[in-house]
Amino acid sequence: MDVLYALRARARQIVGPVLGFTLCAYFAYHLVEGDRGLLALWNLQTQVRDAQATLSQLQAERDPLAKRVSLLQGDHIDRDFLDQQIRAMLNYAAPGELVIYYPHAH
Repeated sequence: MDVLYALRARARQIVGPVLGFTLCAYFAYHLVEGDRGLLALWNLQTQVRDAQATLSQLQAERDPLAKRVSLLQGDHIDRDFLDQQIRAMLNYAAPGELVIYYPHAH
């Protein structure tokens, strides 16, 4: 009976720290590996950085196009640009004009 009592006393002393360690390990694991853990945060930051780089590139491509469109919008149409676009789209040239072809720069 004394052996059983000693085992129960030891078990009571061990259960608390083991349970505490187990809880700490559980939360530490989910802090790193969980859905909202550190690894998920780092992956999201990488995705945000990539998306911002893509956005910057697309804005750089969009700005010249937006400027060209603004020349043809509203009450202040740029007549020279409109004439240039008409000639380019319709392959139009006046009878006395000299047309020089050059490769289209991107």
